[in-house]
Amino acid sequence: MTPIQIRRIPNHADIAVARTPAELLAALYANRGLTDAGDAAPGLGALASMGALHGLDRAVALLADQLRAGGHLLIVGDYDADGATGSALAVRGLRALGAARVSYLVPSRFAFGYGLSPAVVEAALTQRPDLIVTVDNGIASIAGVARACELGIPVLVTDHHLPGDRLPDAAAIVNPNQPDCAFPSKHLAGVGVVFYLLAALRAHLRETGWFEAGRVAPNLAELLDLVALGTVADVVTLDRNNRILVEQGLRRIRAGHCCPGILALLQVAGRDPTRATTTDLGFFAAPRLNAAGRLEEMSLGVECLLTDDPARAFEIAQELDGLNRRRREIEGEMKDQAELLLDALCLDGETLPPALCLFGEDWHQGVSGIVAARIRERYHRPVIAFAEAGDGLLRGSARSIDGLHIRDAIDRVDRRHPGLIERFGGHAMAAGLTLRTEGLDDFRIAFIEAVRAQLGDLPRQPEIRSDGPLPGGLMTLDTAEALRLGGPWGKGFPEPCFDGGFEVLQARIVGERHLKLRVAMPNGEPIDAIGFNLGEKLPEARGRVRLAYRLDVNDYRGVRSPQLILEDLQADL
Repeated sequence: MTPIQIRRIPNHADIAVARTPAELLAALYANRGLTDAGDAAPGLGALASMGALHGLDRAVALLADQLRAGGHLLIVGDYDADGATGSALAVRGLRALGAARVSYLVPSRFAFGYGLSPAVVEAALTQRPDLIVTVDNGIASIAGVARACELGIPVLVTDHHLPGDRLPDAAAIVNPNQPDCAFPSKHLAGVGVVFYLLAALRAHLRETGWFEAGRVAPNLAELLDLVALGTVADVVTLDRNNRILVEQGLRRIRAGHCCPGILALLQVAGRDPTRATTTDLGFFAAPRLNAAGRLEEMSLGVECLLTDDPARAFEIAQELDGLNRRRREIEGEMKDQAELLLDALCLDGETLPPALCLFGEDWHQGVSGIVAARIRERYHRPVIAFAEAGDGLLRGSARSIDGLHIRDAIDRVDRRHPGLIERFGGHAMAAGLTLRTEGLDDFRIAFIEAVRAQLGDLPRQPEIRSDGPLPGGLMTLDTAEALRLGGPWGKGFPEPCFDGGFEVLQARIVGERHLKLRVAMPNGEPIDAIGFNLGEKLPEARGRVRLAYRLDVNDYRGVRSPQLILEDLQADL
């Protein structure tokens, strides 16, 4: 494992002088750029104006015309949690706004791959749509949109992925990252783009008298639970706009005002919806939802989010939970095989190339992205994990590290080696691509060169960004509760992490890979700590150590107590 450096976040406010949880939160907010604690989670009125979204007027006009004509709207979503929540949001929202016919199609990862391809358009013909609306995909679907146009089906693209040099010839495109779009929040998830589109459509329908004929204008804020789940699941940056969307969604989940599917996903994961946080959404609800798209078809996940029957939602959630357990088993096997591949190359953390391309003949393409993420975390290198996709093709899931824009790296390969890559797309931190099996070795060499051009020969040492030592008097349950609910925390607005010296009182391994400790600060009370997947640190867990940790709540058999969640343990030399 690559050594980790603990680096302190520059302090604009000193947390050491905090005496109460409220004072601590104020200091933590200030160190994240918020001088007014009220700005940590402002209300919906503070959302960025939808008027700045390029293409929104044309998109709204298309939808309004279809509503008035009673047209059939077909939602074509992605097979991840962002796509599933965005698809469910589109279906629920359009029906609430009065659309006569709304259906959805989530293409199988295994049969069709990602995006609106010509094959997906052909499959959609059986539903006879009057308008195709993509969700969380479409910006790279040049051929698919062209095929739909040939068949006389207009396409409305809603997406947030980075566009290529050419845009599809769609009837309208709503994407904050497309050229000439002045929308200030470039980090909207796909589900966030759909929410803005629905809000603009409602405003247009209200202005044009749609709701004067006995129709009721829906409160779209009631659908923010879906927006919160999809936004957190897609690990987009929680800028001010996304924090508003997530916080408002979390409030509804905690109050029980959310769809039965989200409640059921949390319940089967053993999480309390009344205390839901971004951690609950990102690490418990989202993986179970994603399991459908990884192992089977995401339509099961969308149905979980669409049903209004709590019993049916719980039944589907249990099925998704079973798929997630199976996914974890497959992931473990693939990760072990990936580690053997690296061992066979006689490499270690000092001599690894700046990027890793791994391939297993029997790897599951639905789980390759998670394996890439696990190997990235261990070796601190950008990783692409490839799996067989049939017809002589490989599909790769890429995961990056801070400082490397992985889509740009793949784009550099594509530009320098035309024809090597069949198709690709993605973000700075994650991407996907398809190439011919015989091109893997050439791609591996070209990709390492592209990464080296951005990072050099050796990626910088991984870091944990710490807020500094937590005052001993604040290592309490009240503080842990305040930190849990003080977010929403996530990418770009990191959950508070602290570091400091502790004395190890007890140390053992639990669950095969997890490090369980009983520690104490100097002159402080003992407290439990757990380091998930840090079992290899057991030999260092003796005497005085330096811990990087988060303060959280341990709820065991109804007894709530503070607990440290370890990010790293280092011998205090």
